[in-house]
Amino acid sequence: MFHMKTPGVTTLGDWERGVLLGILMSDGSFGGDGRQPHCIVKAHVRREGLLRWMVERVSGAKLYGPYLHGERHYLQVMVRGEALRDLLANLDLKSWQAVDPSSFARVQDMMDRYRMTLDNG
Repeated sequence: MFHMKTPGVTTLGDWERGVLLGILMSDGSFGGDGRQPHCIVKAHVRREGLLRWMVERVSGAKLYGPYLHGERHYLQVMVRGEALRDLLANLDLKSWQAVDPSSFARVQDMMDRYRMTLDNG
């Protein structure tokens, strides 16, 4: 098993923000541990390149795994607390809400539970 930290902040362009938004809409799980909010993205090990790409661009993201449960062989990226707040503040949440209201509702619920505020509103 490995655990990889992201060293420093990477400036995100529009394309990177769009890809990250797509990953979070389709594969993001939003919740928390009672103290701080978190987002987990799980994917099959064959998508390791995509998850490493994500970790390289999201300051504070950590890659865990590989895990093997039954027939499932996967890795996961976790983004917590301030790192998650920074990530969400850099995404177009209005577009997210318009494109996928269901996943956005889960993000909004997490933000409400953890009283998260973002600079971008």
